[in-house]
Amino acid sequence: MRQLFRKRYLLLAGIGLGTAGAIIAAQSSTGPVARYEMRAGTTSGFGAMASGGGKPSMGSALNMAMGRGGGGAQHELWLDLGSTRAPAAGAPKADHFMPAGARLGASVPLKTPEKAQGKPVQESPVQRDFQRPKGRMLIFWGCGEHAPKGQPVVIDFAKIAAGQMPPGLWSTSIPADRFVSQSSSRTYGYWPWGDGKQISSSSSLLGQHRVIGNYSPDMAFTLTHDFMGPLRATSAQQPSGAVMLRWNGLPDATGYHASLIGGQGNGREMQDIVWWSSSATREFGGGLVDWLSPATVGRLVASRAVLSPQTTACAIPAEVKQAAPQFMMVSLYAYGPEETFAYPPRPTNPKAAWNIEWQARIRHRSMTAIMPGMPGMDGTGSAAQQQGETQCKPKKRGFGGLLGGAIGGALGVPGSNDGC
Repeated sequence: MRQLFRKRYLLLAGIGLGTAGAIIAAQSSTGPVARYEMRAGTTSGFGAMASGGGKPSMGSALNMAMGRGGGGAQHELWLDLGSTRAPAAGAPKADHFMPAGARLGASVPLKTPEKAQGKPVQESPVQRDFQRPKGRMLIFWGCGEHAPKGQPVVIDFAKIAAGQMPPGLWSTSIPADRFVSQSSSRTYGYWPWGDGKQISSSSSLLGQHRVIGNYSPDMAFTLTHDFMGPLRATSAQQPSGAVMLRWNGLPDATGYHASLIGGQGNGREMQDIVWWSSSATREFGGGLVDWLSPATVGRLVASRAVLSPQTTACAIPAEVKQAAPQFMMVSLYAYGPEETFAYPPRPTNPKAAWNIEWQARIRHRSMTAIMPGMPGMDGTGSAAQQQGETQCKPKKRGFGGLLGGAIGGALGVPGSNDGC
């Protein structure tokens, strides 16, 4: 993703025909004093694992995947305010006043986290219980009935744990965006943080918004794009052994990306984990599961790293299914629109400095997840199953727990817990 805000804006000052280049003049700028960021998402299927914008853990994800929960379409909303100012008086305080359609009350308070100073970093249980991972990861990419020659790329977990990372495994074609964060701000506030407020599936963001705090300029902007619609994906086994993934096209989508995690084990531990991406260019950049700007998505569509907004189907190669006969979970992302605001507006005179007080941005996405080949979990189940009306039943430790432990050991995340 590109950097969100540039401090230098290039304007064409003159073109000399017959010369070797163009003369470019730069407009100076200062600020912004404050940056505000909104990320609005729609989740469905097994993607609807947490309401109110909460991040699901790997354990909850696997519990969902193994039939211990489901979910209809839900919304998620993330708010971040960063400023170069200290609070004007007292403790930091900021509120986001939203339209009534958001169903969040008069305002949403943005919390400033306490900075831990001089406190030792405690070792987490995951670090204490870490065991060198075993098994392999098999990497596939591209839509098609069969995987092309040269796939899969095989990654030995033991070698990764020993520091032998294969070259070219992770892509760098999606640079990290400069999101608002505590580390990049003198004073910072965020939501959600457990204040009892939750965005709902019936919430709307359309209308006028105001952000007022004692460490940032007052902001006012009007949103014209609402939450994206939900993705509904289905899967079907093909005679070739491939799995055809289909979904409904969303009118405001700028592109799509699908990925699969699966594998097989011997009942006690994972042997192989399978990872597949719909990218035609072996694109496994972490930014593909983020809120990408339309400009970035357009570039990725052109390079075939992301599927075009007209695409509504993708065949998962038969070799992927063969490599993951016990478990497959597919995540599908639709990238959406972006709205940006700044005050004051940029001067039309290129010689005038632009002294920016604040900038605000909102990005959208929609995602869903299904389990191909699992009745009721592959997007073709009954309405009750797709709406998450399954009954939670205690289960013995099975393949879900093994997969969670293997991923945790290899990728640094905790495994799943037994129970509902």
